[in-house]
Parts: sequence; C-alpha cells; structure tokens
Amino acid sequence: MAKKGNRVQVILECTEQRESGVPGISRYITTKNKKNTTQRLERKKYNPFMKKVTVHREIK
Repeated sequence: MAKKGNRVQVILECTEQRESGVPGISRYITTKNKKNTTQRLERKKYNPFMKKVTVHREIK
C-alpha cells in the first residue's frame, strides 16, 4: 500500500563544487514536507571531494 502524505524525496547537490570545477558530484537524498516548504531546500553538508562543509541546494 502506498504512503499518503505531503512528504517527498529531494536531492541536494553541492553548489560550490559545480562552480569550482572540482571533479565528482556530492549529492545527498532527504525528504521534505511539500506543503510547509514550497521553496527549495538549502543545507550545509559535508562534501568528501572538497573535504569541507559546503552549501547543498535542492535540484529537480
């Protein structure tokens, strides 16, 4: 049986890595409540390729 509700899975991707040109892609999967949070998520997460904490933004 499928779950009912407003929670959806979203992918967070590093913004600093894309701009700097470092090879590899740092991505995390999380969930958010679509009803309460309509704008895109931004979280500070660890990027193993750059070896530091960077801002990760939701992608489509």
